[in-house]
Amino acid sequence: LIGHSGNVDGLAFSPDGKTLVSGSGDKTIRLWDVTTRQTITVFSGHTEWVSSVAFSPDGKLVASASDDGKVQFWSVSSGQLVGKAIQLAGPVYGVAFSPDGKRLGSASGDQTVRVWDTTSGNETLTLKGHSGTVWDVAFSPDGKRLASAGDQAVKVWDATTGAEQLTLHGHTWTLMGVVFSPDGKRLASCGYDQTVRVWDAASGRETMTFKGHRGPLLSVAFSPDGTRLATAASQDRTARVWDAATGANLMTLEGHTHLVFSVAWSADGTRLATSSQDCTVR
Repeated sequence: LIGHSGNVDGLAFSPDGKTLVSGSGDKTIRLWDVTTRQTITVFSGHTEWVSSVAFSPDGKLVASASDDGKVQFWSVSSGQLVGKAIQLAGPVYGVAFSPDGKRLGSASGDQTVRVWDTTSGNETLTLKGHSGTVWDVAFSPDGKRLASAGDQAVKVWDATTGAEQLTLHGHTWTLMGVVFSPDGKRLASCGYDQTVRVWDAASGRETMTFKGHRGPLLSVAFSPDGTRLATAASQDRTARVWDAATGANLMTLEGHTHLVFSVAWSADGTRLATSSQDCTVR
């Protein structure tokens, strides 16, 4: 998919799998028709790189995060901004909707994770504990927990009270991505140490380490059935698909000509989308 004039970073499928949303260094967000490969809508309003995008569970809204310190909500049907923009003091690198769509988690350069009410835009929680930039955030499938990736640790929080439940150590360099498995029993994380690590989400015990990429891993995603993991790597310009049970490398996806920033599965698990510094989505 060609249309952005800058790096393509954030990426997400709509719940019905018919639409992709991408965020870019060209400061725009694009909605794409997956079948026709054409741009449906371009959202313009951020003043810096758009680093993360997410569809609401009902598919009606897109949330975006940017280096301009703003989190914004967009109507998929009208292409217009919805509600007030959320303004933080520093760059925002990750956003994730809760399963019921009523809350949004954000990860930012001010070392915090924040939770917002998606209707009012009001902040409901500020989670402090990371010692560096927080790059990614993910809700558990039941919405009761929130995981964050930053510095060299994954942290798991109570999404209602903000209490820190777990800190997962094992990575040896900056963490860039974190995701819960669809059943909520596992967490996967990736980062600059070139590894993917899988953790027991209840105990925090590391259960597997996947190695194979060259260079930092920037994104990780479980397939909808939880049997596979996809990763995006920078230096080797590939995405990989792994068997989540054995760690076997099932596929290496080549074609991008620069860093691969993000991976995203369609809801039925038959397609995988990737975004890159080469300005394309594949």
